[in-house]
Parts: sequence; C-alpha cells; structure tokens
Amino acid sequence: MEDKRGTLSPSEWRVMECLWTGPKTLMELVRTLKDSAGWAKSTVTTMVRRMEEKGLIDYKTEGRTKVFRAALARKDAAAAETDSLLERAFQGSVGLLVSSLADRNSLTRADIDELYAILDKAEEESK
Repeated sequence: MEDKRGTLSPSEWRVMECLWTGPKTLMELVRTLKDSAGWAKSTVTTMVRRMEEKGLIDYKTEGRTKVFRAALARKDAAAAETDSLLERAFQGSVGLLVSSLADRNSLTRADIDELYAILDKAEEESK
C-alpha cells in the first residue's frame, strides 16, 4: 500500500491523541470522541476507516472485536507538522521561526533557557 501519511488534519489529530494513550476498541473511541468532540458513531467509524487506509492506524482482532492502535508515533507526526510549518511559514528557516517568537515577546525565561540547552546539546553533537 502507498504511504499516504503526511501532516494530520485536526480531526486526525483528535483520533491519534486518543490512540497515543493506548489501544482502543471502536466503541471506546466513539465514547471518547463523543464526549470530547461531539462526534457521532458514524463520524468516528468514517475517520477510523480513512485513517486505516492511510496507514495512520491499524488494528488487531481480539475475539470478535477490533482493537485499534496508532501506527504513527507522536514524535513522527510532530516532526512532519514542524517541517510543514517551517517550510510554509518561514521558508525553512529556524532562525525566522525563533525570531518571530522573540519579536512577539512570547518566549519566557524558561523557554529561553530551554533553547540555550537545546542549542548547547546540538553544538556538542555536531562536533
């Protein structure tokens, strides 16, 4: 099957958030997404089928029940989103992204300290 995975839609993120906490049956997904998103059973069923076709989720059969799990790791989904945002909004420039955050005064002292730690680690790893 062709790999159709890319960035996730907001609805796909909702389903994946449920499955990243652990495997769920369709009815468990229906209950969770009805409570959090107001989705009907038919909406959840359609989303699960489409996401399965895309290779985002898969299932194993336990008795007569399908138990769904995420086939895409959270870190891989986050990396794809990051790459997409970086390309679309900042022409691939990490500097422009950080500059945008700094210009809006949205970086706390803790954020700045964390960025320094990340950069120090990256510098060490590049040696």
